[in-house]
Amino acid sequence: MAPLEHAHPHLLSEPGQPPVVGIVGGGAVGPALGAALVRAGWPVGAIASRDAVRRARFQALVPGARAFAEATALLDEVELVILAVPDDALAGLAGSLHLYSGQAMIHTSGALGANVLEPAMAAGTQIGSFHPLVAFADTELAVAALRGATVAIEADDQLASLLAEMAEAMGATAVRLAPGTKSAYHAAAVLAAGGFVALLDAIAELGAVAGLDEAGSLAIYGRLVEQTLGNARALGISRALTGPITRGDVGTLAGHLATLRAHAPDALPLYVAAAGREIALAEGRGTLAPELAETMRRALAARP
Repeated sequence: MAPLEHAHPHLLSEPGQPPVVGIVGGGAVGPALGAALVRAGWPVGAIASRDAVRRARFQALVPGARAFAEATALLDEVELVILAVPDDALAGLAGSLHLYSGQAMIHTSGALGANVLEPAMAAGTQIGSFHPLVAFADTELAVAALRGATVAIEADDQLASLLAEMAEAMGATAVRLAPGTKSAYHAAAVLAAGGFVALLDAIAELGAVAGLDEAGSLAIYGRLVEQTLGNARALGISRALTGPITRGDVGTLAGHLATLRAHAPDALPLYVAAAGREIALAEGRGTLAPELAETMRRALAARP
């Protein structure tokens, strides 16, 4: 593994070995990353958390690491600093930390770019971001989920190479993002997770109208979701689109809208938004005539 370019004045990993890592933040992400790194053979030299209970729990997951209440004390112990703290705390924390030459600092935010860490930089230092696309609800489940997960990274070439090796050591795959694209990447992730849960909730609401409980709706419609995802992977997203909109069934669309208005009005805006996207996909694919597409758009825009 390529070492960081500049020598840290207090501590340096052996040539060809991973850098000594320090992690700030004892919430959900920091301890899971720390545990995964230690199990992958990467040295975690120090952790920091202001919460004494979290700090003790975190230290138990990374035996041998020194534990600090303040992040500033951690800088003398490590080469690669990981800030695993809430997004709103990043800028202030970075401004309170000042890297030594040879050190690098990254954060785990999915929404913010690496530039938020610029206040911590000095000559010969590097910054980046490292966002695992994993739900960090439970430490052990998250460590397991890192295997096979995607990690979005931002950094210059040298640090990006190191971060890709770190992801690989944990069993994940790194995807390098272009500067300035982090927010779009994260918004897509939110749609894939929270947005999909919102869609499932709307499906369950309509299933309840048909007499199904939540488990019943998940059992019935879940298989259709899985089949659709399989089709999208095999055929592409556009060709995976099926249903009344691709066939131009204006009457069916009107019936759905009437049912939603009468029995599930909270789900109506989501249905309308999805249907508008489906119309554009079907029209672009050439399976929906322009005049039918316009009729359907008028139906979606109509108010009862």
